[in-house]
Parts: sequence; C-alpha cells; structure tokens
Amino acid sequence: MAAPPLLALGLLPLLAMQSPWWENYDIRERFLCGDRLSVVLERNASQASLIAGRTRATLFRETSDAPGLRYQNESLRVILRGDELTLEQLPIKRICVRSEQV
Repeated sequence: MAAPPLLALGLLPLLAMQSPWWENYDIRERFLCGDRLSVVLERNASQASLIAGRTRATLFRETSDAPGLRYQNESLRVILRGDELTLEQLPIKRICVRSEQV
C-alpha cells in the first residue's frame, strides 16, 4: 500500500539532507560560508553532492590540471583546495572554510 501523498511530501525535506545510499560517498565534510551559511560536501572519486539546508546538488568530477578537486554540473562548480571550498555560480563566487569532517 502506498504512503498517503501528504505523508510522503512531509518526508521529502529529510531525504534532501543526505544522499541516497547507492551514491556511496566516501567522504563527508562541513564548510562555513560566511556567518550564516553552512554546507556539507559529500564526495567520492567521480562525483559529489553539495547540501545546503534542504537543497542538494549533484556534481560530477571535472578533469583539470588546475589545483584542487573540481566538481561541476550545468550551473555550479565546486573547487576544493585544502580547507577551502569555492562555490562558483557565475557571476557569484563564494569562499567557504572547512569546519569539520562529518
């Protein structure tokens, strides 16, 4: 028997706070972007998931000779260099700092 539609909709925000098990992310890190925004980056060798509140974006590893690990989708690029995470959604660029490994 299927779940009532309203119950299913109530659970959607919980599903957005973590990635599905089949994506198998090896590393989960939290970053602070200014004084109000906190994001979580889950990643493995080929893709990443960026979680901010109830929003989640899936990104794929970019092949690049530039420094850092780079992941991108059609509208967002994420660059991880040490403890610094750069979020690029042109023309906006935001720098975040690692706060902990989750």
